[in-house]
Amino acid sequence: MRSPLHELHEELDATFTEFEGHTMPLQYSSIRDEHLAVRHHVGVFDVSHMGNLYLRGADAASLVSRLTTCNPDKIKVGMGFYTAILREDGTIIDDEVFLHTGSDEYLFVPNAGRHDTVAAWFARHGEDMDIELENRSSQDVILAVQGPSSPDVLNQVVDAPLDDLKLFACTDVDRGDRCILSRTGYTGERGYELYVTPGAAGRELFTELLEAGEPYDIRPVGLGARDTLRLEKGFALAGNEFAGGRTPVEAGMGWAIHWDHDFIGRDVLEKQKAGEHDHLLFLRCTGRGIPRHGHRVELDGEPAGVVTSGTFSPCLKTGIAMAYVTPGFQDADMYDVVVNDRCIPARSVKPPFVEKGDC
Repeated sequence: MRSPLHELHEELDATFTEFEGHTMPLQYSSIRDEHLAVRHHVGVFDVSHMGNLYLRGADAASLVSRLTTCNPDKIKVGMGFYTAILREDGTIIDDEVFLHTGSDEYLFVPNAGRHDTVAAWFARHGEDMDIELENRSSQDVILAVQGPSSPDVLNQVVDAPLDDLKLFACTDVDRGDRCILSRTGYTGERGYELYVTPGAAGRELFTELLEAGEPYDIRPVGLGARDTLRLEKGFALAGNEFAGGRTPVEAGMGWAIHWDHDFIGRDVLEKQKAGEHDHLLFLRCTGRGIPRHGHRVELDGEPAGVVTSGTFSPCLKTGIAMAYVTPGFQDADMYDVVVNDRCIPARSVKPPFVEKGDC
């Protein structure tokens, strides 16, 4: 599958990559330059490989409550939240942001390649409920405008109360047939995302953002820098941190679980959090080497866990990683990441790896 903006990316000389069944820009210049542009200035991403799933109807809130770790009664119209959709055994089908876009309407944004699975899960459990599902994935455009200068750029292109938008807030703006603007993102910087119908309006908006952002050194940014940016902030990637059947308790997502409502998988999570289980730790390398997905983590020569995501941090100029560590090995300060049969020392740290303004 290709983004509705694919031809525009070709015109911008993007290098492409395959990701979860989608052909998307990996980079336009270099991953490092695009990464630092977002940290210091502003970048615009096409993230249309993500899904657009609208849930509407009188029973929409009841279904959200049943299928996610979030209690929708806590999320007012015009706000959103980060949540997880679970199987009966408590493992994660998908993690995603959803927005409460109307009294009986929610917009869910599944990860790449998961929108059909999520839509089918909603349809299955909402079969006898008053709901309507509209899956606009791969039809609409999702743009992310991220970085310290993102409000300055957006103010020239859309009429929206950017200064008043709290984190996870959303509002409709007058672009295309419909355009929802949210104060969300995957970079850890001040930023916004726009969900644009139809795709042609998204192309026009992408071009206008690049033109308006020229005085702010805006860059188009690909999936390469998106990955290094999210990892510096300790944000999970569905295909990495949740692969193989992980739960929100193991992944350290307790803050995204509302325990005051009944949801699928809740009983399993309550039992798990009361006992021993794997933990997702954050490792900053103190020696030379770049940890990658699948690398072994050791403590005093004993197998302790496995890296789920790893990269070279453009801001810290060292290797960083997220890794699941098994019970009995979780309280150490230092570990070794085994890279090509060589042990790279790494310190256990609290996320994020890079605080805002520290790059």
